Amino acid sequence: MKSPLFPIEIISIYKNKLGDLLPLPQRMARCTADTFTALLNISTDLSAKGGKLILSDLFRSYEMQTQSHNDYLSGKKKAFSPAPGGSFHESGRAFDLDLGAIKISLSDFWKIARKYGVVPIINEPKKNLSESWHFECRGSHQIIYDYYTQGKGTNFKPYKAAAASAILSIGVYVDFFGENQKQAMIQANLIRLGKEIGNLDGQIGKNTKKALSELGLQYKPDHLDDILSETEDLVQEKFTNEYRDPILL
Repeated sequence: MKSPLFPIEIISIYKNKLGDLLPLPQRMARCTADTFTALLNISTDLSAKGGKLILSDLFRSYEMQTQSHNDYLSGKKKAFSPAPGGSFHESGRAFDLDLGAIKISLSDFWKIARKYGVVPIINEPKKNLSESWHFECRGSHQIIYDYYTQGKGTNFKPYKAAAASAILSIGVYVDFFGENQKQAMIQANLIRLGKEIGNLDGQIGKNTKKALSELGLQYKPDHLDDILSETEDLVQEKFTNEYRDPILL
């Protein structure tokens, strides 16, 4: 199965006419199970320290990411926003927060976040740096990031490869792979399962076929859906916390 997204009710920076803070709009208030759990735990820890977790962004659809990217290109938005297929927001695994509401130092927030598998996108905890407000729960897609960091794949930068894997996992189209979306999903699943296949590129070659064989699967172009389903089942079995209803975690 695809990695499901769950609706989440969480306070946002957006206000009503009376100036009261509103929940994050429904179009953005969706995330993976492990991100859901991380957000609730971080919110609880912040509350204990007198702070609040208030978000400005979470999930973005393909169309929303396109608009964000266009706003960046036009100068309407200062912070960098990649084209669709390159952001963890598109997989329900990234969020932007109100740094003024946390009431603790950014370095202390990093420590809380890391307890729950949430990482920053910048290298130093400095609030004046662009994207200091952006955090990600990469889950098993960190494996893709590390795979590319180690040079086992070369057609993407590590971040974009991991983001593409996360987006594919929820069943959203990634432009780079064109008509080979299912093939790319299979490859991403194999890498997450610890296999080395070379590039994540949607092209089924000998390395991908070998990796499938090692899992007891045989690549047959006319049974693509079956192969994809079987690799998804293996990923789900290995990373159960990314697929279960977060209420049960």
